[in-house]
Amino acid sequence: MTTETAPAIVPDFGDDEATGRKLAIICSKGNLDMAYPGLVLANAALGEGVETHLFFTFWGFDMITKSRMGELKFTMLGNTATHLPQGLGGLPGMTAIATRQMRKQITEVGVPDVPEFLDQIVASGGHLWACRMSADMMHLSKADLYRGVEDIINASDFIEKTAGAQLLFI
Repeated sequence: MTTETAPAIVPDFGDDEATGRKLAIICSKGNLDMAYPGLVLANAALGEGVETHLFFTFWGFDMITKSRMGELKFTMLGNTATHLPQGLGGLPGMTAIATRQMRKQITEVGVPDVPEFLDQIVASGGHLWACRMSADMMHLSKADLYRGVEDIINASDFIEKTAGAQLLFI
């Protein structure tokens, strides 16, 4: 008895080259542990030659607001991934301790702080956009934001600029 083997089905994602590829990352969280996923992915995409756009909205605005971007915090409270008793997170001073520890770990692996990471992304050709609605809600202008932010735009403008992009919401 002979069995025929069906040919392998391999999806075709188009040209293997990065040319024409786009990545759009929506950064919606401003705590220290949630700032890095978008920045790391943007940096990796730029390294592969992918056109990369980051859109900062709601609490993600903390990542690009001059007065807060260097002071992002990490809290254990409500974060079960810390694998520590949740009650510890509510104790006075625990956010400061957890933030200090996370900053130490980030530095030890050679990852830059948020402002320096943004500098690196912009220098590599990444595009940073601020959400108009969030800016209005927080009473912020472009002068309040990191210098690499190209403009404050609405969601429709971002969708237009990133037409055909792979979209990540963080």
